[in-house]
Amino acid sequence: MNRIILHCDLDCFFAAVEVRDNPAYEGKPIIIGADPKEGKGRGVISTCSYEARKFGLHSAMPISRAYRLCPHGIYLRPNGNKYSKVSSEVMQILKKYSHKFQQVGIDEAYLDVSEMCSSFEEARDLANKIRHEIFNQVGVRISIGCAPTKSIAKIASDHKKPNGLCVVKKFNVLKFLKHMDITRIPGIGKKSKIYYNKKGINTIGDIISTPLEKMIELFGKSGKWVWNVAHGLDDSDVSEFSRNRKSISKERTFFEDTNDFSIILTKFEEINERIHSNLEKNNIFYKTITLKIRFQGFETFTRSKTLPLPIRNRKYAIKIVLELFNEFSSLKRKVRLVGIRFSNLEEKSREKQYSILKFVNHSCYK
Repeated sequence: MNRIILHCDLDCFFAAVEVRDNPAYEGKPIIIGADPKEGKGRGVISTCSYEARKFGLHSAMPISRAYRLCPHGIYLRPNGNKYSKVSSEVMQILKKYSHKFQQVGIDEAYLDVSEMCSSFEEARDLANKIRHEIFNQVGVRISIGCAPTKSIAKIASDHKKPNGLCVVKKFNVLKFLKHMDITRIPGIGKKSKIYYNKKGINTIGDIISTPLEKMIELFGKSGKWVWNVAHGLDDSDVSEFSRNRKSISKERTFFEDTNDFSIILTKFEEINERIHSNLEKNNIFYKTITLKIRFQGFETFTRSKTLPLPIRNRKYAIKIVLELFNEFSSLKRKVRLVGIRFSNLEEKSREKQYSILKFVNHSCYK
């Protein structure tokens, strides 16, 4: 059976929600992020509307520069609770269409619809149905890419944004990709691009025309991976949790650097809860807990603790994270970003869970 994967990506999500809730913003440059303070503000753009992008604005741009380029834009502070609620509404709709569902961040998800669609024509009809349902019920627009692999589906969803649908059939993969810049491959960014360009690889077509052995010689394992992606041979599954996954992590950037412990703690708890929900759903345990912290000025540190047995316990995990964080408390520096990673993952049978939980409960109250 041929695989048919949908990548569903909400268009300028935060800005789209604000336009939905205030129709007067329609067609205007909307910038979500820090307060620009008339060009003197700190922080960055979280996202912006397509109208704002016409002025050269983009995500992660310093808000002061954004104001210089587009002083007449509408600058709004993010409303995380509202965006999370709208995201949940969208994801509930998507989940109806396949039990093979994988959410990636707040605004995108994959669906494997191979079992319910016998052809890409049926998948096209299904994707259009999903797009219309999300707009009619939630009021935001979504672009969908449809392809035989996750990576090409993601490239396709971006190809006809906004509010687009792009279907790439298996026989058309090479033609679709060959003229694209290599940065269209998920995972190849500006720094990686320089490395590939130095070796004569500028387009995905260059990857396609290079023998696999040569790609491995030039780039090692990553060369094999991008060669497989370019040839439509990426076989990664659509699932909330991959059994081959070595770690699971999340990180969050504060809209303004902060040394307010209550704000930092809230962010740690939010990340911890989200990851543990995923771990519990997939019956996964971990042995290593890692804290990531980035200070004002982008100086970044990680600290880890490895336990003697694999566990899965929200309260104990946050206790360890705060112990690791305490090492930095004397620095009295503002924090820009925090993250938590769980690694040394194991899937456990029910028979093993009792002894593990016994260890955790004992450890928590020492």
